[in-house]
Amino acid sequence: MIALLLGSAALILLSAFSGPLGRRGVTSAIAFVVSGLILGLALGDQLGISLETHSVLRVAELALVFLLFNDAARLDLAALRRSPGWPARLLGLGLPLTLLLGFAAGAVLLPSLSLSSVFLLSAMLCATDAALGHRVVEDPSVPVPVRRALNVESGLNDGIAVPFFLVSLDITMSVLDDSVPSAIAAALAQQIGWGLAAGVLIGCTGGYLQRAAARRGWFETRWRQPCTLAVALAAYAAAVTLGGSAFLAAFVAGLAFRLAHGTGDGEATRFTEETGGILAAATWMIFGAAAIPAALPHITWQIVVYAVLSLTAVRMLSVGTAMAGTGAPWQTLAFLGWFGPRGLASVVFAILAFERGTPAAETLLTAVVVTVGL
Repeated sequence: MIALLLGSAALILLSAFSGPLGRRGVTSAIAFVVSGLILGLALGDQLGISLETHSVLRVAELALVFLLFNDAARLDLAALRRSPGWPARLLGLGLPLTLLLGFAAGAVLLPSLSLSSVFLLSAMLCATDAALGHRVVEDPSVPVPVRRALNVESGLNDGIAVPFFLVSLDITMSVLDDSVPSAIAAALAQQIGWGLAAGVLIGCTGGYLQRAAARRGWFETRWRQPCTLAVALAAYAAAVTLGGSAFLAAFVAGLAFRLAHGTGDGEATRFTEETGGILAAATWMIFGAAAIPAALPHITWQIVVYAVLSLTAVRMLSVGTAMAGTGAPWQTLAFLGWFGPRGLASVVFAILAFERGTPAAETLLTAVVVTVGL
C-alpha cells in the first residue's frame, strides 16, 4: 500500500506540472523514472516492489499492449499501402542487422557471458519502443513518411523479436530440445502465426460489432470506450493463451479494429490510450524504484560502452544499410537511426529473463537497465 500511495501521489504531482516539464523537454518517462528512483533509494524494501513479482511483469506487458493497440488503430492504412517500402526495410533488414551487430558488440565487450547469453541480450534490445517514441510519431514537424515508418516499425518489431528472445532464453537455460534453426523457425511460426490470428480475429470482430451496434443505436455512449479497451485485452489474452506474441497481436488487432470500425479519429481509442499511459507511468516508476537500484552495483565500463553502442552505432549502421538505395537524404537516415529508444518491450524481456533465473541474470538486467535508462 505504501508503493500505491506514493506512486499515486507522484502521478498527481507530475500530472499537475506536466505542461511546464514538457516544454522543458522532460518527458513523462523521464519524470516517472526519476520519481521512482528517488522513492526506491529513499525507502528501499519498504516499498514492497520486487522484479520477481509476477504482477510487475503483467503491468509492463499491458502498458505496451494498450499503447501498441492505440498506435495501430490510429494509423493511416491507405497512405501506408501506397508506400510500404520504408517499414519493410526497417523490419526485414534493419531488425536482423541490429540483432547481429548487437550480438557482435556483446561478444567483444562482455566476454564473461556465454554466446547464448550475449544473443539473448541482443534480442532484448533490438526492438524500438512505440511508447517512448509517441511524441515523435505524433509531432507534425516530423515528415509523415518518417513518422509512419517509425510507428509501424515500433509496432511490429517487438513481435518479431519475441521468437529470437524465447529461443535464446531456452538455449541459455539449457532446455532446448531441437536444433537452433528448427527451434527459431518453430518459435517464429507459433509467435507470429498465433499473434496474427488472435489480432485479426478479435480486432475485426470487435470493430465490426462496435460499428454495427452504433449504426443501429444499440450502443450507449458510456460503453464505447470500455468496449475498445476490451478488444485490446481480448487480443492480448488470446495470444498469450495460444502461445503467440501478445505485442504483435495487440498491434495487429489495432489495425484490424480500424479497418472494421472504419474510423481513425482517435475518439474510439481515447480511454485505451489513457489506460496504457497510466500503466506505462507505473512501469517507469517500478523501473526507477526496483530495476535501477538492483542494477547499480553491477554496472561496469564494458556495460556502459555496450549500451552506448546499442543506442548509436548498432542501430544507426543497421538502419543506414537497410535504407540504402531509397534516395532518402542523410538527415532522414540519421534521424531514423537515432530514433532507437529501448523501452517497455526491453523491460518486459529483462524482467521475464530475471524471473526465470537466467544464468548471469544480474549482468543481463544491468545491461538492459543502463541501455533503457540512457
